Amino acid sequence: MTQESQVKDHGGGVWSVRVPIPDNPLGHTLVHVVDTDGGPVLIDTGWDDPSAWSALTAGLGTLGITVPEVHGVVITHHHPDHHGLSGRVREASGAWIAMHAADIDVVRRTRSAEPGQWLEYITARLTAVGAPEEHLAPLRAARASGRSRPLPGGTAALPDREIAPGELLPLAGRRLRAVWTPGHTPGHVCLHLEEDHPAGLAGTGRLFSGDHLLPGITPHIGLYEDPEDTRVTDPLGDYLDSLERVGRLGAAEVLPAHQHAFTDAAGRVRELLAHHRERLDDLLDLLSAEPLTPWRLAERMEWNRPWAEIPYGSRTIAVSEAEAHVRRLVKLGLAEAVPGSDPVTFRAAR
Repeated sequence: MTQESQVKDHGGGVWSVRVPIPDNPLGHTLVHVVDTDGGPVLIDTGWDDPSAWSALTAGLGTLGITVPEVHGVVITHHHPDHHGLSGRVREASGAWIAMHAADIDVVRRTRSAEPGQWLEYITARLTAVGAPEEHLAPLRAARASGRSRPLPGGTAALPDREIAPGELLPLAGRRLRAVWTPGHTPGHVCLHLEEDHPAGLAGTGRLFSGDHLLPGITPHIGLYEDPEDTRVTDPLGDYLDSLERVGRLGAAEVLPAHQHAFTDAAGRVRELLAHHRERLDDLLDLLSAEPLTPWRLAERMEWNRPWAEIPYGSRTIAVSEAEAHVRRLVKLGLAEAVPGSDPVTFRAAR
């Protein structure tokens, strides 16, 4: 693939650069470039990897932009395929970096975490939801041997500006409004470019949707991971509410961080809402048949491959998604924890 094909002109001073994600089925992150009167601004940066950095710098070069010319960076959320290269961009350019406060807290916590803290937390959480010993054993062994590694993205830059939901970002000559869309992460934001579509498409501007709204993928909705937060959060409820809010914007076009640009945001929102309603119904049927731990529930859920073929690390992600759905059912009064169960077991509400 030529460098020119890695860069797409979306018109009106907006481009996207395909930045690879090593060894990941997503393939790439679409880093968007917005021309402003103060200089180019990036929306997300890509994974911190030499191949990704080369793709980003080469893509910008195709547009006649050098990294030192970057004026600012807006991060949709803290995940490393979006935030990873922010430190290198700031080091080369001095650009400001903006992120929602909830995700800045995640970045700060990741940077200050003691070795082994994450392994200790994840081992305890997986034990509590009924993970079998064969899944827990590698975590216990890593803790015992001191082989723990920092969380992905731990070397990314600490943002120096907070994104305030509902406010226009400081992009000279552009109208880019932040829309808080928690669910995928607690501080995920979409960015609404409140300007006429350059191709004349009907609607209210364009939406940089990060991972919140993708054309052919349902983003992962798991638990918000904070070892010190004892609140019972509802990430799936947050996500569904955020979807409805984005659907009401009436954006003419969506520019997501993965796959490709698309129209009919409202139609895609309806598809995702229906998907999660069906998934919740399926889980409630399972819990009506017998009480299940979140781990056993995840084993019975429908994934993109049989449970036996899901890799070790992905199973931890899958059970987090099962937990998020169970929490939603509990909040709706449709499911309940079995009193005294250890590990915790859930059943359909009586």
